[in-house]
Amino acid sequence: MKDFINQFITRLKAIIVAQYGQKDLYSRLIRMVVLSLGGLFLFMVFLILFVWMGVFGGIPGKDDLRNISQQVGTEVYSADSVLLGRYYLMERSMVPSAQISTELKHALIATEDVRFYNHGGIDTRSMLRVLIKGVLLQRESAGGGSTLTQQLAKNLYPRRSYWVLSLPINKIREMIIARRLEKIYSKDEILVLYLNTIPFGDNVYGIKTAAERFFSLPVNKLTLDQSAVLIGMLKATHRYNPRLFPERARARRDVVLAQLEKYDFITEGRRDSLQASPLNLKYSKTSHHAGSAPYFRAYLKEELLSWCSEHKKEDGTPYNLYTDGLKIYTTIDSRLQQYAEKAMQVQMTTLQAKFVKQVDKTKLLGVAQIKLKHLPHYQRLKREGLSEKEIMLELKKPGLKRIFTWTGEKEVEISTYDSLLHHLQILQAGFLAQDPASGEVKAWVGGIDFQYFQYDHVRESTKRQVGSTFKPIVYAAAIEKGISPCDYTSGRKTSYTNMEDWTPENTSDDSYDQKYSMAGGLAGSVNTVSVKLLERAGISNTISIAHKMGIKSELPAVPSLALGTASISVIEMVGAYGVFANKGQYVDPVLITSITSNEGVILEEFKREARPQEPSLSKETSEIMLHMLKRVVNEGTGSGLRSRYGLTNDIAGKTGTTQANADGWFIGITPKLVMGCWVGADDPAIHFRSTAMGQGATTALPLVAGFLQQVNKDPQFSSVTKAQFPALSNDLAQKLDCDLSRSDRNLLQRIFNRKKGVKEKKFKD
Repeated sequence: MKDFINQFITRLKAIIVAQYGQKDLYSRLIRMVVLSLGGLFLFMVFLILFVWMGVFGGIPGKDDLRNISQQVGTEVYSADSVLLGRYYLMERSMVPSAQISTELKHALIATEDVRFYNHGGIDTRSMLRVLIKGVLLQRESAGGGSTLTQQLAKNLYPRRSYWVLSLPINKIREMIIARRLEKIYSKDEILVLYLNTIPFGDNVYGIKTAAERFFSLPVNKLTLDQSAVLIGMLKATHRYNPRLFPERARARRDVVLAQLEKYDFITEGRRDSLQASPLNLKYSKTSHHAGSAPYFRAYLKEELLSWCSEHKKEDGTPYNLYTDGLKIYTTIDSRLQQYAEKAMQVQMTTLQAKFVKQVDKTKLLGVAQIKLKHLPHYQRLKREGLSEKEIMLELKKPGLKRIFTWTGEKEVEISTYDSLLHHLQILQAGFLAQDPASGEVKAWVGGIDFQYFQYDHVRESTKRQVGSTFKPIVYAAAIEKGISPCDYTSGRKTSYTNMEDWTPENTSDDSYDQKYSMAGGLAGSVNTVSVKLLERAGISNTISIAHKMGIKSELPAVPSLALGTASISVIEMVGAYGVFANKGQYVDPVLITSITSNEGVILEEFKREARPQEPSLSKETSEIMLHMLKRVVNEGTGSGLRSRYGLTNDIAGKTGTTQANADGWFIGITPKLVMGCWVGADDPAIHFRSTAMGQGATTALPLVAGFLQQVNKDPQFSSVTKAQFPALSNDLAQKLDCDLSRSDRNLLQRIFNRKKGVKEKKFKD
C-alpha cells in the first residue's frame, strides 16, 4: 500500500512540475486532490439521489418487496403424493426455512457474509476492504463487497445496462433495495429467500432443486460436506460445477469447510475429516421430459394452460403455468404408473429384437424415402439449391449422432439416412389403465421413450385401426337389439355385392363349418359371425351405441366396421370397455383432482358430478358382455393370460389384430381397472410379416399381463387384484347356458372329415 501511494505521488509531482514548475508544488498537489475528491463526492451524492428518485428506472418499494413473487415452476403430483414432474422456465422450487439445516446456513454465512447478522444490509467494512485491496492494490484476495442481502437484491431484480455508469448505478440500486429488505424481513427470512432464488448452474435455481439435481436428496437430508459443495458453487457456478469439474468443486468445497472452521462453526478435526471425504455426487438430470408419466404430463399441460388462461390471480392477471408455482394433484397412482412403464420396457425390449428380423426391407426403404423429405435437414439442403442426388449424398454422410436403443441411448457414427431407417423400425406402444367406476386414470404410458418419441399413442388425436377389439361393441348392440346370446350364427362365408363382392374371411378354415353362440363367436373372434351380427343389430344402431360408449371418432357405416376397420384411440377404447364393468354407464376420463397455489391454497377441486345420465347399455347387457369377455380370456384368444402368464384375477378382455399385422391390441377388464394396450410401428406400412408374431395376443396382451403380474405381487393392491365381478343371476345364467359352437355340417361331412384327420385349430384373432 505504501509503495503504491509513493508511486502515485511521484507521478503526480512530475506532472505538476512539468506544467507549472517547482514553485507551489505541494499546495497545487493538495488542491488538485481535494478538488478531485470533492467532485467525486458530489457526483456520487447526486447519482445516489437520482437512483433513489427513480431517474434510472423505478426501484421496488416496501409493498413490492413484501409481495416478492419468484418464478417457480408448477409441480405435478400423483394421487399418492409423489412428485411426477414440473413445468418451468427456470428449474426452481421453494423450500421453507424448517427444511434448511443450521449447518447449511452456517456454510453460506461463513463463505459469503460472515458479518451477516451484524449489518443492516450494507457492510461498510467489506466495502473498504474491496476498495483498498481490490481497487488500489489489485489483489484477488480482496473478495466481494456485496452482502447476502445485496446479492439477494441482485437475484430478485437483475442488473440493467446504463452504459459507462452501469456498475455504480446497479450497485447503488442493490444497496437501496438491500436496506429496504432488511427493514421488512428478518435475517432468517432473508437467508431463506436467498437460498430459494440463487442460481446454481445447469439451469438450476434454488437450494431445493440443486440438492435434488446434484445429490438426489431433499434439502433436509444434505450432509455438511454436500452443503459445502453447493455453497462453494456460488462463487462461479460453471467453474465449480461438480458434474463438469469435480476436482475444482472439491477444492472449493474444502475452502468452504475451512471458512466454517475459521469462524468456529466446526472444529478442526471435523474439517479435516470432511475434507478427506469424496464428493459422492449423485447427479440426477431432470428436464420437462424427466420424471414419471411424461406423456401424461405433456397431455395434461394443454388442459392446464387453458385453465390458467381462464383463472385470475388477486391482481387480475391470469395464472402462469411456468412461473406461479402451482401444485397439480392428479389421479395417477405412482406405483401403477411404475408397473406400467416397467411392463412396457420388458415386453417391448423382447418384441423389438423379433420385429427387426421380420420387417420387409423393401417397404422400409419406401417409407424412408417419403419421410426423408419431411426432415429439417432435407428441407434446409433443398432451400440451399442442392439437387436430389446431392441431398442424398449429404444425408448419407456419417456423423456422430445419438440414437435410441433398448439397451440405452448410444452415440454412434451414423448418417442421417441410416438413423432414420433405424428409428422407423422401432416398435411403439400405448398403455392406459383407468378405474371404470370413477373414470380416474391410474397409469398412462403414451410411448416407449418420451425423449426420442414424443408422439403419444394414448390420446384422442392418435387413432389406429382397432381390429377385433371393436367386436364386443357389435355384440353389445346385437344384444340391445334383442338377439339372444344363445342364438347360433353360421360361420359360413358371405359375399357383399354392395361392396364389390367383399367376402370376410376367418383365420381358421374349419370355422366356416360351425355355428356359433355369441360367446363362441366372440371367444374365437370369428369374423364372419361378427359381420352377420352387425347386420342384424343395424350398422347405424351400432354406431350410435358406440358413440354412447364414449367413442368420438368417426365410424364408417360399412359391414367391415364389425372387423375393426375404424381408427380409434386407446383412451376412447378403454372408456368404452369401462361401460361393461360399470353396469352399462359411461364415465369421462378424470385426470386432475385439485389445483392449489404455491402456498397450498386450494384454487379448484375437480369432482365428478353425480348427475343423471342416460346409460350407454342396459345393466343386463353389460353383465352378459362381461361374462362373454371372461370366456375370451378363459377359453378364447385371450387365454394366454391364464396359460402363459398364470394370472388368476377375475378378468375379461379382447385381443385385436388389424390387416397385415400393422396393429396389435388387447383390452383387459377387472372390477377395479380397465387396461388398454396398442402395439405397432409408427408407420402402418412397417409391420410383422407373421400373424403368429404380430397378433394382439402376442404383442399387446403380454404387456397387460406383465403389468397385472406386478400389481398382483404388491400387497397394497390386494383389494384391486382380489376383486370379483358380481355373480350372474339365475335368469342370466340360463340365458348364457349354451355351447360355444355347434357343427354346421351334416353327418356325412363330419364322418368324411374325421377320416381325413381334420383337427380343430386354436383360436386366433
